[in-house]
Amino acid sequence: SGKLWGGRFVGAVDPIMEKFNASIAYDRHLWEVDVQGSKAYSRGLEKAGLLTKAEMDQILHGLDKVAEEWAQGTFKLNPNDEDIHTANERRLKELIGETAGKLHTGRSRNDQVVTDLRLWMRQNCSALSALLRELIRTMVDRAEAERDILFPGYTHLQRAQPIRWSHWILSGAIAGNPLGVDRELLRAELNFGAVTLNSMDATSERDFVAEFLFWASLCMTHLSRMAEDLILYGTKEFNFVQLSDAYSTGSSLMPQKKNPDSLELIRSKAGRVFGRCAGLLMTLKGLPSTYNKDLQEDKEAVFEVSDTMSAVLQVATGVISTLQVRRENMAQALSPDMLATDLAYYLVRKGMPFRQAHEASGKAVFMAETKGVALNQLSLQELQNISPLFSGDVSQVWDYSHSVEQYTALGGTARSSVDWQIAQVRALLRAQQA
Repeated sequence: SGKLWGGRFVGAVDPIMEKFNASIAYDRHLWEVDVQGSKAYSRGLEKAGLLTKAEMDQILHGLDKVAEEWAQGTFKLNPNDEDIHTANERRLKELIGETAGKLHTGRSRNDQVVTDLRLWMRQNCSALSALLRELIRTMVDRAEAERDILFPGYTHLQRAQPIRWSHWILSGAIAGNPLGVDRELLRAELNFGAVTLNSMDATSERDFVAEFLFWASLCMTHLSRMAEDLILYGTKEFNFVQLSDAYSTGSSLMPQKKNPDSLELIRSKAGRVFGRCAGLLMTLKGLPSTYNKDLQEDKEAVFEVSDTMSAVLQVATGVISTLQVRRENMAQALSPDMLATDLAYYLVRKGMPFRQAHEASGKAVFMAETKGVALNQLSLQELQNISPLFSGDVSQVWDYSHSVEQYTALGGTARSSVDWQIAQVRALLRAQQA
């Protein structure tokens, strides 16, 4: 059949099956790490006495030529190249002759594919980590610069209590080889932390892929929720922020529209990432031990999610860095009714149990609504009719800055707490760069 695996097969493969089985359309992403792995393996074969020094040098030189063709965009795929491993070995044979056939001694494509994917993901995760750090750094910079801006905090999409804008930003911020090939040599050549402990598990284990897809899903969950908040905050109804034109689009029908497409796309990409994670887990759950061709589904998921995360993180960084904050509108959105909890805390500090204080504050809210006035416009006499514990110092309750400064516990919205959060995130960024 002309295949690497074709010794016991007669005749041609059904063309539909050929296409169904092939993975070259997407695993060509692995060309560089496939060459890297093959070069390391050739050194292992030479050490094991299965290649002469001259044969190893010939293979290494040939693999350099293969890599050069890929890098320059001159590598030509053949119709029979069903995957990257087949393509590279086929081209190596064309370049150096029959010696290329010795490279596959004692290993299978199952070994190659999982090694290649680990190498590729290690490189790519480092790049994504750098993009994520840049997004976090951008958010912390804004949080530090704008920590004195107050605006409404929401629960159930209802205005709840005053919080710092910085507090919101920081909330968005996880059978073996029988021929004596030295696996420790290969580990050192490829700079892995350790060898896999079990040969049956080595070719079929995809925990590292699942963990990557789960990390991406969790990261997209946070970014999607952040995007949803900013979409709402950017509407005319809220008007707390304005998205840069660089991350917005217009309407083909309505000239006045400025649509937050960047944020909507971040929100929508979350569904694609979640789907890839769930899809791989569903593939893995029914597989028997060792390698099964079902595992070919892992690479498309990894490549697609990696591309998605790279784009999302860069767009999110751009959105956050260019966002205009409408401080005056945020301040105007604060209203005395949002201080009802503070009114209850006032009574607690006077010695009233919180449940009674909560009820008393609720009565004050009801009285203000009935009278059609703001909560802070109730007279002292009216408040004292609810509880004699109210006195002239109740006027301090109606200060929004005083309100947020109550929450000094670590993680709260007080200035000291926000400063602590900023310091913690900056320390985390420094530690990851060390």
